[in-house]
Amino acid sequence: MQEERRAPLSNAASATPPSPRRSRIGLFAIVAAVVWGIDQISKILAVAYLEGADSITVVPGVLWLSFLRNPGAAFGTGAQFTIVISVIAIIATVVLLFMARRLRDRWWAVAFGFFLAGALGNLTDRIFRAPGALHGHVVDFLKLFDWFVFNIADLSLNIAAVMIVIRAFQGIGLDGTREEVKR
Repeated sequence: MQEERRAPLSNAASATPPSPRRSRIGLFAIVAAVVWGIDQISKILAVAYLEGADSITVVPGVLWLSFLRNPGAAFGTGAQFTIVISVIAIIATVVLLFMARRLRDRWWAVAFGFFLAGALGNLTDRIFRAPGALHGHVVDFLKLFDWFVFNIADLSLNIAAVMIVIRAFQGIGLDGTREEVKR
C-alpha cells in the first residue's frame, strides 16, 4: 500500500518520451505493415473470388475488378525480366530500410511506409507465387479506365512517389529540416 504522500503508482511519470526518430520509425513501420497486410489480403481475396471470373463493374466506365497475373512490371512490360525486377525490388527495399534510420519527419515516414509496403507487396508475389521463386507473377485486379490493371501495392508505390516528390519540392529533408539552397 502506498504511503500518505501519494507516491505515483508507477514510474511512468518519470519516463522520457520517445525520441522523434523512434516515433517516426514506428510510424514508418506501422504504415508499411498495415498497407502490406491490406495488399496481401486483397490479393488472397482476388485469387479466391476473381480468378477465372468475368470482370465486375464497380464504377461504370471507371473501375472494374478484373483478375490478371502479371509477370512483368508496370503495364505488363518486362515480362522476360522478372528476376531482374525482383532483384531491383530487393535492393530498393534494403536502401529504403537503411535510409529510414534517418527519419525525423512524419511526412517522410508515411511516404517511406507506403513505398516499403508497395515494394514488399509485389516482391512477396514474385517470391511466393507461381511459377516459382523470383519468377512469380504479381496478382493485379483493379482495372482503371479500361487502361491498366494494378493492385494495392502498385497504388501504394504511386502514393509514395507523389509524397516524395512533394516533400522534395518543399526542400524538407528526412530529418524534417528545410534544406538550404546550395550556392
